[in-house]
Amino acid sequence: MKKLCIIRHAKSSWDEEHLSDFDRPLSKRGKNDAPFMGKVLKEKGIHPDIILSSPAKRARKTALAIAAELGFEKAIMFEPSIYEADAKTLLALLTSLHKKYNTVFLVGHNPSLNDLAAHFLEFNENIVTCGIVEIDFACKKWSDINPLNARLISFIYPKQFRHPPCSM
Repeated sequence: MKKLCIIRHAKSSWDEEHLSDFDRPLSKRGKNDAPFMGKVLKEKGIHPDIILSSPAKRARKTALAIAAELGFEKAIMFEPSIYEADAKTLLALLTSLHKKYNTVFLVGHNPSLNDLAAHFLEFNENIVTCGIVEIDFACKKWSDINPLNARLISFIYPKQFRHPPCSM
């Protein structure tokens, strides 16, 4: 069994207009949401064997904040191909992973993350900032992941936890 957590970077700031897209930092909300979602993953008992992240500042900071909350002490793999990737590029990255990794976190950007989720699942949601799509694959090697052995476990995002549901 393989597990993939597709994680969109936390909310970024547009305050510094002179910065390139690659260098945009997290907003105040993003700085709160990333560690919060790390805590949620920890409570769910999800711990990665490897974290793959876009090297863009907002994705890098998201990955580092989540890793810190989980006590993940291994090096995060900041992979340049994730920034501005399409779903095909992300799929190639995932299917090239060694089978020793059972749980993989992929931290990146839309629209490629939405497209990747839709490749595996009937997934029509928008992965909002700091949203996490958890997928299990019934296979032993990353090279074997495909839509036929993929199963959506959860789709979680910060706003779900901000307001308790109303009871009638």
